[in-house]
Amino acid sequence: MPRRIVQWTTGNVGRRSIRAVAANPNLELVGCYVHGEEKEGRDAGELAGITPLGVKATRDIGALIALEPDCVVYNPLWSDTSELVRILEAGINVVTTAAFITGHAFGDEDRARIEAACAAGGSTIFGSGMNPGFANLLGLVSAGICDRVDSISVLESVDSTGYNSPETELPIGFTRPPNDPELPGMVKNGTAVFGDAVLMMADALGIDVDEVRCESDFAVATERLDLGYFVIEEGCVAGIEASWQGIADDRKVIDLRVRWRKGQSLEPDWPLEHGYLVEVEGQPCVKTKLEIRPPKDFEARSFEDFMQLGMIITSLPAVNAIPATCAAAPGIATYKDLPLITGAGFASVS
Repeated sequence: MPRRIVQWTTGNVGRRSIRAVAANPNLELVGCYVHGEEKEGRDAGELAGITPLGVKATRDIGALIALEPDCVVYNPLWSDTSELVRILEAGINVVTTAAFITGHAFGDEDRARIEAACAAGGSTIFGSGMNPGFANLLGLVSAGICDRVDSISVLESVDSTGYNSPETELPIGFTRPPNDPELPGMVKNGTAVFGDAVLMMADALGIDVDEVRCESDFAVATERLDLGYFVIEEGCVAGIEASWQGIADDRKVIDLRVRWRKGQSLEPDWPLEHGYLVEVEGQPCVKTKLEIRPPKDFEARSFEDFMQLGMIITSLPAVNAIPATCAAAPGIATYKDLPLITGAGFASVS
């Protein structure tokens, strides 16, 4: 029988989750939660830009829990611990892309609440996404051919000009003056889930890290940049680098880095890999690059259309993990705890 799924929110990532669930014969969408009154009562398929699915969106959490789904695909912009606790206590599993890998970024109190909810409901929560998430799994897999692993680094470097998300980008420092003393703290707070990923990778490798720290750097626009969703004045932050590091014995053993830039006029003019670069130092040394490109039949009318690929690769690591998460032991699960996750249900044979 297909796993019965409730979709939680219908933003950029949530819409791709709805499409994925609808396209996978192993999954069945039975409910859809929305925040806004203007979306309530509308068909989930319509909200996702596909044909109607016969599932009406609602803001009634109790009604969705009463459906007793196997799993909630939780894709809000920001997590709500009380929502998660209510779902998990009801015995419903959760896969999420909302800044959750191990839950440590939520703080000790909220993480303990989530663990207690899983225990009470016999449920499991798994968090992923492209990065952090799948990119970290790629790092662990790359290290699997080594008989000595000295360090692992994962670099995401992209031009995010087409990523229209002021709610997530302004809080980490875009548009700010480069001498703003709050910038390092903003980056640390806004990217804290990468600290989770450091802990997850260290746990999977059997490493006890002494410290997890964040370092940041910034580049500025050399001319005024109007992106449509916000304006970056000349001399203000148009590029952000963050490095989340796991330190053991005064040595950097894990380094998770992001390099996000806006536009072509940047100082310094940071180079981009346009994807994900994994480097393992050890025996042997391993370099793995993951590039994302559209299929041949992809119709792109704007740069923003290409960003849909980003929404897909954020959504699918969680959606594809639904069967494994439902079968896992109760609690907070990471890639270390789950079996091989594939694209089962999405393979095209025609």
